[in-house]
Amino acid sequence: MPTPASGTPPRALRWAVAGSVIVMIAAGGLFYYASQLAAAKRKVHGNEVTVTIHSHSCEPNALAVPAGFNSFRIVNASERAVEWEILDGVLVVEERENIAPGLSQIINATLAPGDYAITCGLLSNPRGTLHVTPTAASEASARARPAMVAFIGPLSEFRVYLSSQGSALIKAVDALSQAIAAGNLAQAQALYVPAREAYQRLAPAAQRLAELDNSINARADYFEKREQDPGFIGFHRLEYGLFEQHTTQGLTPIAQQLQANTVLLKQQLLAQSLPPEQLVSIVARTLHNLADTRAGSGEEERYSHIDLNGFAANLQVTHKVVDLLRPLLAKNNADLLRTLDEASTALDAELDGLKTPQGLPTYDTVNAGQRQQISHKAKALADALDGIDPALGLSGL
Repeated sequence: MPTPASGTPPRALRWAVAGSVIVMIAAGGLFYYASQLAAAKRKVHGNEVTVTIHSHSCEPNALAVPAGFNSFRIVNASERAVEWEILDGVLVVEERENIAPGLSQIINATLAPGDYAITCGLLSNPRGTLHVTPTAASEASARARPAMVAFIGPLSEFRVYLSSQGSALIKAVDALSQAIAAGNLAQAQALYVPAREAYQRLAPAAQRLAELDNSINARADYFEKREQDPGFIGFHRLEYGLFEQHTTQGLTPIAQQLQANTVLLKQQLLAQSLPPEQLVSIVARTLHNLADTRAGSGEEERYSHIDLNGFAANLQVTHKVVDLLRPLLAKNNADLLRTLDEASTALDAELDGLKTPQGLPTYDTVNAGQRQQISHKAKALADALDGIDPALGLSGL
């Protein structure tokens, strides 16, 4: 007869039971970790507003948020790279460019109470609305703003800078237009470079003027028919004709319109008041855009590849703003000023290191490692710039 089974389970069975217990404990631990992580994410992004951009609209197209810090996740559900902007009248409050199809990007914005507009992808698409409601914190912050007298000097000097650089831009575009009208392709290509540099020294301020800056500087991506769209005018339309099509034919009306718009740009820049907290934010935004997008893609000057000239011009206006605020920073936060100078010097050195006897090379000759270094150093400078407003008591609402 078979031997009766003993009361002790076989060794294999004991190991199986023990293993199942371990698996259950591990699974429980993983579930707990995952639930805690999800809760943390919900806490961090609890106030995040999602906006989905479709081919001809955005959803929702009417938003309401409290004053102060807000995060917007912009989801591109269209088939085109798009930009998203928050507009206060004709002025850009915050923006994100080149959001790729199928992807999303976060835009953080500290907003004052009021009513704003939002763009919804292509420039021809209807705009949405953004209503920002006041809070106790925003009202308290408005009462606690620092005395503005300390910023009168820097803001006045920056106005002088805008005037002189606006005149330089008008002069450079006039020369470019004359070369185009004369049908001189080689001269027009050469004169495009200083004209673009002149614009890029104004770009942080110019990009506040949404409609006018789109006429001057919008890329083909943001138009329904791209390069063939009748709305595609301005610098990049001239660039496309001169460097991609290698002709001046048909460009004279575009150049003349650009001449008129640069005159209008100078007028509007001098007509608009610039709050002290935006003096730094406009250059910081330009440097963040350089670091996040332009340095890697080379998309800004895709036909002429003179991106480095634009980067250097952007850095020049950044130097100007930091120098205007240098006395205040030296008094309020000398450590931040040293960080700014070090970051600025590092980006300067990176660009200078690429120079040849003929000047800055075209961006299509700059390798991926060099582009990454430019991006890294631009981000370090942009992050340092972000610290200026808190150091001077200008942050918050």
